[in-house]
Amino acid sequence: MEQIEPISRMINALSRLPGIGQKTAARLAYHIAGMPLDDVRDIAAALWQGRKAVRYCAVCGNYSVDELCSICSRTERHNGQICVVRDPKDVNAMERMHDYQGLYHVLHGTLSPMDGVGPKDIRIQELMDRLQDGSIHEVILATNPDIEGEATAAYLARMIKPMGITVTRIAHGLPIGLDLEYADEVTLSKAMSGRHEM
Repeated sequence: MEQIEPISRMINALSRLPGIGQKTAARLAYHIAGMPLDDVRDIAAALWQGRKAVRYCAVCGNYSVDELCSICSRTERHNGQICVVRDPKDVNAMERMHDYQGLYHVLHGTLSPMDGVGPKDIRIQELMDRLQDGSIHEVILATNPDIEGEATAAYLARMIKPMGITVTRIAHGLPIGLDLEYADEVTLSKAMSGRHEM
């Protein structure tokens, strides 16, 4: 069946989102086409305003609406630990387990020479700068347990260990290839408590 042009445009726009293939995009587009206009406007406004309001925390790189995110701005979280993750969604996953009470550092990617992503393309220098003042005694590497995540963790461990800071890696209670955002709280909690020094 041939789609009319406005629905085709909606399908194309929706399929640009991660995890949304053509079939799912088409299902969503047809659903949206049948919704009341006020509901569609509310969804569009929430997406537009939400995206406009979100920025990166000046310290850790997590999503925030202010200069500092809600974690970096809480002094009780400044306990000498920094947990390094790939993306802001990983911070959210780690926070769901309620066990970790330190700070975060979001890399916004992982090393991937095959894709042309090197150390200067992610927030490694910002992490090294944060470690200079001597207030951090442990860096917990919580990148995903995939090839890029492991390579990034190994690279960071080699960079940080000469500074006299303990470097630990979360335990592999997480299956290889699983993104942190999809892990349940119990699995994350066990992985965090079973971390080991690198």
